[in-house]
Amino acid sequence: MKRQVKTATLVSGIALGLGLSGMVAANETLDVVTDPSFVPFEMMDQESGEMVGFDMDILAEVAERAGFEYELETMDFNGIIPAVQTGNVDIAIAGITITDERAEIVDFSDPYYDSGLRILVRADEDGVEEIDDLKGKKIGTKVGSTSYDFLVENLGDEADVTPYPGSSDMYMALLGGSVDAVFYDAPNVGYFSQTRGEGRVKVVGPLYEGQQYGIVFVKGSEWVEPSNEALAEMREDGTYDEIHEKWFGSASEE
Repeated sequence: MKRQVKTATLVSGIALGLGLSGMVAANETLDVVTDPSFVPFEMMDQESGEMVGFDMDILAEVAERAGFEYELETMDFNGIIPAVQTGNVDIAIAGITITDERAEIVDFSDPYYDSGLRILVRADEDGVEEIDDLKGKKIGTKVGSTSYDFLVENLGDEADVTPYPGSSDMYMALLGGSVDAVFYDAPNVGYFSQTRGEGRVKVVGPLYEGQQYGIVFVKGSEWVEPSNEALAEMREDGTYDEIHEKWFGSASEE
């Protein structure tokens, strides 16, 4: 488990200027957890040894505006919701889809990213264009993800679904021929197809099950409101668009 310390100092005068009426105990240190393999939302910078990515920039900005410091830990995605539910950590951010089932055991911020699910196949695959074409095939996805739930619900026993602990594992399985397709979050699939998978894989079919990502908090957390206010202000003053463009290009062109 990797831990790195981030600080966010907020002077009271700045807080008043931002109008964060929901601020609480400024500069409290919170435990935050993320998944180290969900590029480009969170990934390890090999030179610095620190986590970087879209979510990491969003987290740093929210922390500064809401007025908390944080210590960042990494773990497999499958353990993140239970870690927050049990109070072992205070906050999680890892491209986590907001669902009614999850909202029963944790609190979510307002949505900060619109996503969905996409199919990824090898570049020479011409027989897959939609989800029904995956029947009878081997499909890789991620443990504990909504993409796994979608496959089980829509294909059942008609496909061989293998959940992998990390996204890199399922992509390597696709490239190596262990699975015929990968079905996972659209931005992660798209990012891989344009980077390490360029020329070797392709994204096919429509966007399935429109989803929204939210920051996760312990049930009843006092930090939900100030974090929502921070997110709203980031959209209003253009900071959100700047972060989005850094990792994905213009929000309007996504």
